[in-house]
Amino acid sequence: MPRIVVVSPPFASHAVPMSVLASALRRRGAEVHFACAPAFEELAARAGVAFLPLTVTRNANTGVAQTTDQAATESARLAEFVDATRAGAVETLVTQAHHRRADMLADPEGVHAALRAVDERLRPDWYVVDQLSYAVTLALHCLGAPYATFCPGHPTYVLSGPEAFFGVPYDWPEALRPDAADAARLRAVAGENDRLFSGLFTDFARRTAPEVPAPERAFALTSPHAVLYSYPSLPWLPEPPSGPAHLFAGHMTRPVESPGAAWLRRLDRLRDRADRVVLVAFGTFLSARDDVLRTVVSGLLDAAGATGVVVAAGSRAEALADLAGDRVVVAPTVPQQEVLPYVDAMVHHGGGNSFTECLRAGVPALVLPMSSDQFAVARDAERMGVGLVLDPNGLLPADVAKALDALGESAFSRSAHWACEVSGRGPGWGAQGLLEVMADRVAGR
Repeated sequence: MPRIVVVSPPFASHAVPMSVLASALRRRGAEVHFACAPAFEELAARAGVAFLPLTVTRNANTGVAQTTDQAATESARLAEFVDATRAGAVETLVTQAHHRRADMLADPEGVHAALRAVDERLRPDWYVVDQLSYAVTLALHCLGAPYATFCPGHPTYVLSGPEAFFGVPYDWPEALRPDAADAARLRAVAGENDRLFSGLFTDFARRTAPEVPAPERAFALTSPHAVLYSYPSLPWLPEPPSGPAHLFAGHMTRPVESPGAAWLRRLDRLRDRADRVVLVAFGTFLSARDDVLRTVVSGLLDAAGATGVVVAAGSRAEALADLAGDRVVVAPTVPQQEVLPYVDAMVHHGGGNSFTECLRAGVPALVLPMSSDQFAVARDAERMGVGLVLDPNGLLPADVAKALDALGESAFSRSAHWACEVSGRGPGWGAQGLLEVMADRVAGR
């Protein structure tokens, strides 16, 4: 069996599913090393794999972005990003595109040197790298090391063709579709990023490994062997690039355990006081939007019938503490995967993990996308019939109440259907698929 190094960026929303994949590879006989920033060593221990300290980017998020210890410049950029989400979808994506110029290829020489040292010391047969870790992919490309790509979010992170640009949703949910002028402005900024980064990648490759073909487009650089998606295969998605095997695992969640005695008591208390329970969580970055969290909770409490609410409030838990009561639990963090089987619906931001975890649990959702690939994920939830999508800016409590009441039998039925669809896949299926591709490539097939 191969020796595999799984290289993760230092973001909890990426490192957790990649560590689950590392564990699945180990269980199928591979020797696995999990390479990430030192703060994530516990994930390797939980996965039962060796840990390799490796920092591949200067920003980080260990679980709640606002409380992660990081440089002042990164904290300022995070605050600017959160402010941009208040201005709407296009403004947020444009701001993210501008930030990308500062962090996507911050230290290619350092990343290349670190991975070369890993390669010389461990001699791995394969690497698995996050699609968004472009500096890592570029380094492995220049080293000529075999690697597979892990796509952590929407499948269109792997560009489908020359008309696709990183940071531009392949489609928009109805409630957030921009006008022609805003759409054109976003495409122009994304296109300029594409040109700038492709130039940087080409220059670095020619300096570092002139014998290796320079990548034509930076954001299209991906494994020529295999891409593993933590996402279901959907018939309307753009056709992925030809060449690698495309493996749609449906989700990358670990086996669900009990949320623990304390959480079970909280959930039981809510059930005693409510006809239904709703989980509210905006991920590791967007819990900073406490204004939207407050609106959502108010709307849920106003919905028809008695509703109990669990809120993952991140760094804003203290600011929202006044909402806590007989039917509302406010906590900085919630064991989301473990709590989902005990709730009737979820309100989330359209993050890939929340979306696929809801699919796996058969839980319908109200989706309030704010950034990144969340607009594409929200559009898929809309088309699949497993959720409703609203614009988080300008949201009123009455909108939330109406949406929750509208998540009727159809959404519950479609969610149950998709839970069955993805139940046969997951990290074990994905790990087996990767190992089969790796064996085929070694055999020259």
